[in-house]
Amino acid sequence: MIVLRAVRFLCLLAAAGVAGAAAAQQPDAEKAYRASQDAIGRPLPDIVLRDRLDRPVRLADYRGRPLVVSFVYTGCFQACPVATQALAKAVRQARAALGEEAFQVVSIGFNQPFDSPEAMAAFARQNRVADPRWEFLSPDRKDVAALTAAFGFSFEATPKGFDHITQATIVDPSGVIYRQVYGETFDLPLFVGPLKALRSGQAAEAVTLENVWEKVKLYCTVYDPNTGGYRVNYSLFFELFAGLTTFAGLGWFVYKSRRPAA
Repeated sequence: MIVLRAVRFLCLLAAAGVAGAAAAQQPDAEKAYRASQDAIGRPLPDIVLRDRLDRPVRLADYRGRPLVVSFVYTGCFQACPVATQALAKAVRQARAALGEEAFQVVSIGFNQPFDSPEAMAAFARQNRVADPRWEFLSPDRKDVAALTAAFGFSFEATPKGFDHITQATIVDPSGVIYRQVYGETFDLPLFVGPLKALRSGQAAEAVTLENVWEKVKLYCTVYDPNTGGYRVNYSLFFELFAGLTTFAGLGWFVYKSRRPAA
């Protein structure tokens, strides 16, 4: 499989403010990138797929937590396995930082009818993915076009397989596409950052002791470039605690100073 590596290059150029020149040289890459970006903010269609045990699964079943979605085809022997294993590494690091139950993952086989439940199960085994919160799904052949279009996923058949954009799509808990992450490999903060933001928003929705504590832990979880992973920065916790204590003390002082003497 020949991956559209130009998409990643185009993204870097766009960040540098020279995407216009690249667009003239890489029209197919620009089209794929634009389709992918246009999907952000789009609610997912409630399409029925089949899991590895050939059981029906709806995309709506994954609402309630952030969801990461990747597209693969099982006949690929290079780029799809590389991208899947890189994603698996990022998923492990994200779970270590955010919690085992923080998000779910699905990989969808777009080459139907060949990416059957049995083929997807074999692909998962071959890539050593044993995460219980990561499912491999097969859509019906008639739904592939609508499904891939909804995610902004572009692919094209070639004599050797498929050219396609390599992306991991991050979906918010309500089922709306929130972010696209590109490439066979990527910097970890590009992946963990959006998930952390979504989890922080969820923790802020309900004021309970558990959610407050989760939000504090998320706030104090930072990326360490020296190790290439995430860790809890306890100094931020103590700074936050000191700030809240100071604020509470000032509030009490103001209250006492304004309270009429008995």
